[in-house]
Amino acid sequence: MNLGIKNLDKRRWIVLIAGCFINLCLGSIYVWSVFSAGMADYFTNTLGKTVTSADLAIVYTIANSVGPITMISGGWFNDKFGPRKVILIGGIMWGLGMFLSGFATNVNGLILTYGLIGGLGLGMAYGSTISTCVKFFPDKRGLVGGITTAVYGLSSVILPPIVTVIVAKTNATTAFKIVGIVFMVLIAVSVIFLEKCPDDYTPAGFTPKKTAAVKQNMNWKEMLKTPTFYVMLLLLTCGAFTGMMITSQASSVAQHMVGLSAVAASLAVSVLALFNALGRIVAGFVSDKIGRINTLFLACILAVIGLLCLYFSGMGTVTLFYIGLSIVGISYGAFMGVYPGFTADQFGPKNNSVNYGIMFIGFAIAGYFGPQIMGQTFAKTGAYQNAFIYAIVFSVVGILFTFIYRLVAKKNK
Repeated sequence: MNLGIKNLDKRRWIVLIAGCFINLCLGSIYVWSVFSAGMADYFTNTLGKTVTSADLAIVYTIANSVGPITMISGGWFNDKFGPRKVILIGGIMWGLGMFLSGFATNVNGLILTYGLIGGLGLGMAYGSTISTCVKFFPDKRGLVGGITTAVYGLSSVILPPIVTVIVAKTNATTAFKIVGIVFMVLIAVSVIFLEKCPDDYTPAGFTPKKTAAVKQNMNWKEMLKTPTFYVMLLLLTCGAFTGMMITSQASSVAQHMVGLSAVAASLAVSVLALFNALGRIVAGFVSDKIGRINTLFLACILAVIGLLCLYFSGMGTVTLFYIGLSIVGISYGAFMGVYPGFTADQFGPKNNSVNYGIMFIGFAIAGYFGPQIMGQTFAKTGAYQNAFIYAIVFSVVGILFTFIYRLVAKKNK
């Protein structure tokens, strides 16, 4: 539909709201721990197959790992033809994967349904949703990138209690089926309100910076030829490393390092998730004011401060632990919230779905090595302190990359 600028200025807010509803559904991947415990109990006590939650961790790992594949491929279709069909297909795959998981009778069944079908659908819909919303807000890219990614993260706070109740009143298999159907319906309805942003769209009263015109609308091949891309990719890896490392084992850290009970440790997970979401919105807003790279520089500084608080935490130092956890959450959220807009600023909005999908590989790298280093460190030493030192090194390297980015950007300019 060809809409006038004034109408588009209003419609873009509807697109943003619809995108947030979709991301809330997609963020349910963070509810895996609830499903995992329930399915382990189902396999063991109902089917007579001894399976633990640890045995099911591979399902969650695969679901996260395959996402970048469809973020890139689905992003290409999104940039060319618009978001409706791409996000609808991705959303249905995510909901269908969950629904079919309710019929799984072994770990391999969950790998196929939740890990592959669901994970591939999640990547396709998530990348396209964020990119679509960011394209409509060239005047607020940081803020909108922060909001859309924050809603995705808030699923880890909002949805677990709801799914827990469903599992308690029925069982994990029924919960999978119910949640899968609900999500397919919600996403299908939400995509009706999405539309393709015109390539030349500029909101009323907004004048793009003249210096940005040189960088507009590179395709992925052109992007990969620039040194800026590799600096940004490595910066994202360093920035996301701390968050991915601690998020993977926040409950265990709270119990073994500070001495919190399992119930109290679950609060630590929620606190980290809340400050993660807060960091995405605040950093996105701030980056619109002071610049993306300045915001990411501050995020790296915060990560070092938060990690030092965690390093010096010990049994009974609950306050210091929560301060460190909160600061780390804000820092991690800053990178997740700023990077969609940062990528569009640097390489143009037209092909941002594909470009951001490729840039997201930096996040995937951090998502693999962060938890691995955290787990191996604890296995070898029985403590987490050394892992925090490794993360501090990554954050310091991230600070260096912010300066390298400035040098490269200045040279290109």
